[in-house]
Amino acid sequence: METAGPQMCAMCGQLALRAMNIDLLNPASFAHGHPHEQYDWLRDNAPVYWHEQPNGPGFRALTRHEDVAAVGRDPATFSSEPTIMIADPESGMEMAFGEHKMMLMMDPPAHTQFRRIISREFTQGPAAALQPRAAELSRRIIDQVIEAGECDFVADVAGELPSYVIAELLGLPLDDGRKLYQLTETIHSAPETLPEGAQAQAVMQMFEYAQSVYDAKSAVPGEDLASQIIHAEVDGKRLDSIDFQLFFLLLIDAGGDTTRNLVAGGLHALLQNPDALAALRADPALIPNAREELLRWVSPVIYMRRTVLKDTRIAGQAVRAGDKVVRYFGAANRDPRVFEAPARLDITRSPNPHIAFGAGAHVCLGQHIARVEIDAMLREVLERLQDIELAAAPEWLASNFISG
Repeated sequence: METAGPQMCAMCGQLALRAMNIDLLNPASFAHGHPHEQYDWLRDNAPVYWHEQPNGPGFRALTRHEDVAAVGRDPATFSSEPTIMIADPESGMEMAFGEHKMMLMMDPPAHTQFRRIISREFTQGPAAALQPRAAELSRRIIDQVIEAGECDFVADVAGELPSYVIAELLGLPLDDGRKLYQLTETIHSAPETLPEGAQAQAVMQMFEYAQSVYDAKSAVPGEDLASQIIHAEVDGKRLDSIDFQLFFLLLIDAGGDTTRNLVAGGLHALLQNPDALAALRADPALIPNAREELLRWVSPVIYMRRTVLKDTRIAGQAVRAGDKVVRYFGAANRDPRVFEAPARLDITRSPNPHIAFGAGAHVCLGQHIARVEIDAMLREVLERLQDIELAAAPEWLASNFISG
């Protein structure tokens, strides 16, 4: 009996690819959360997959845990510049900011210097010190909804705490934190799902607010994080207003996403897995372990792009200088090479080497604060909302960048 030759194997692969319809750019692929069927096929068949890009050069999609982590730990080969988004920045945006960059889109040593400005505030010690305040705010948030009988859990509960905490850290009114976070929803949505110009308008509103903070705290500095940033120096030079605006956007943006989408997506996962929910309610000591499993399961940040600086290989596949490689965290966090039964929610899973917060020099700066917030919010929800159930099917954010 003859065996299939290379051409037949390639043909089978192409047929399987067409049947799977790999499309990680279309927000419709993420209409019900991460497209795990696509991820599964890619990990097994094309872990360094060439993905076409309308109006762009295309990119390599990385889906295995080992590759996603390794690329994040090698900034000398895989750069965060000019952007961590799949689409290249428009020339007008580059002109608007000149040499200024958001810290997220810097490489060492510049990234290291900018990160050092605020890193002390986000280490485990200061994060742990926030526990009493996070618990107090969580109680207040549940107080506001517990008698109503029904609420929009994402907006009224999950999104409140991170908005409050980052506002307090920056020295802003709590209500302003909520309003600023609403702008980030627009910024993260797929442009084709919004009115024309909506994203640019949201970014400008964020920058205008940041400028008002810069002016106020330049004149009268406080002990808050915003004042520290404004009066910090890099290479002997004070940060200017544009540096501050980009820093401010990053902190508001990243300060809410992981927590909000983890708490909301995590509760949704627990409602779909009632045994896990019951076990967690019976033993709240499992919350820290459950939180790590929910981070793996939800993976709120869908991807981060890197740009190849020199010819190299990933998983045996040649990639060239200038290529885009895109690291898919939700795929890496379901890799059966690393996680036993990855499609099962296991709140006792240990060890749990998920990379929901990224890996390497750009690992999420706020991860310790996020964990404090998640634990406080989950504890309050589990203890006080005993009869919680879905009032309607959840609607997912129209985004290929944030899963929420």
